[in-house]
Amino acid sequence: MTGPAAGPDVSTVDEPHPRGGRHEPPPQRWYRTPWSVIAIPVGLFLVTRLVQIRVVDWMMPAGSTVRDKLLLWDATWFIEIAEIGYPPDYEYTPTGELTGSTHAFFPGYPALIRAAHTVTRLDYATSALLVAWIAGAVAVTLIYLLGTDLYDQRTGLMLAVLFCTQPMSVVLGMAYSEGLFVAFVAGALLAARRGWWLVAGVVGLAGSLTRPTGAALALALLALAVVELVRRTPKRWYALAGALLAATGTPAYLLWVGNRLGEADAYFKLQTAGWGTEFDLGAGTTGFVLDSLRSSEGFVPISVAFILVTAVVLAVVAVWQRVWAPLSVYGFAVLVLVVGQAGYYHSKPRLLVPALLMLVPLAVAAARARTWVAVTALTMFGLAGMWYGAHLVDIWRYAI
Repeated sequence: MTGPAAGPDVSTVDEPHPRGGRHEPPPQRWYRTPWSVIAIPVGLFLVTRLVQIRVVDWMMPAGSTVRDKLLLWDATWFIEIAEIGYPPDYEYTPTGELTGSTHAFFPGYPALIRAAHTVTRLDYATSALLVAWIAGAVAVTLIYLLGTDLYDQRTGLMLAVLFCTQPMSVVLGMAYSEGLFVAFVAGALLAARRGWWLVAGVVGLAGSLTRPTGAALALALLALAVVELVRRTPKRWYALAGALLAATGTPAYLLWVGNRLGEADAYFKLQTAGWGTEFDLGAGTTGFVLDSLRSSEGFVPISVAFILVTAVVLAVVAVWQRVWAPLSVYGFAVLVLVVGQAGYYHSKPRLLVPALLMLVPLAVAAARARTWVAVTALTMFGLAGMWYGAHLVDIWRYAI
């Protein structure tokens, strides 16, 4: 006897629709399509920059222009390097005292300004703004991808929003190097997370030639390479090679400056002479914070003190939440470099813009909150952050 004839393989038969048709796959939501990976963060960057410009224009004193404000202070140093290069020797005041010079600024951003000028034939100032805006859009896109990779798309979006609207995010639209540097940082960390070690090394090298805090990025990549070596993973030597490549940029530039000016510590002499910058293990910053909270009558010193205290607290919270170790190492290293040195204290909120780590706990909390709560909180945070940046650009009389 034979058994019953085998029926059709139901696993391969389309289930009929109740009305006689076939099931259609659900439409893909627009924010999950491939193009949204670029459209969302770039759109976010452009919208926040335009709002920031509007706030700057609203608060701007008579006789100034928005373009002037976007080209203030450090922007003039970067543009000078792009246009005429570095001077051959130290520079001095009319009274013979050593003063700061363009050697204090790393060459990555000026090199791109010069390249943009050469390609587009725009003037150097416009080229500087063009590079800054493109770099800022790339930075936000990579932060969005990194946050999505570490957590989920919602958290990645929250992280990108916070980055675009944090206090002193105004510099992302100015001719400053923060946006470019963050693009390199986020790109290197994302590449390392995906195992593209040599890409991470090349991008990390570019970052370490853009800002001195590139050393913090190299430290994060070295820490990750050590983990790969301990675990004896197949690509551990690629990880080490990439990390060592990223670590060469900052010391190479410092050595070049020392050789050009004839003294090994020339870079640090210039920082101290021009901006009063010296590493004192945080003694100066601690004194500034305590004095500001105890006796200052000015809004900016008190607000900077609160920002610094909040940054330290959020960094500790991030470590407690076990944020991805390389990002924690990088963020803490930036925090130590900023808080650990004396100098212009009102510039420290701007120097913390690339740190990223302190924004992660806020992004995670916003992602877990109800949508209306997250939107309300981020809107208030963003407006306050963009107002604060405009205040320091328009009203505060010192360089940021």
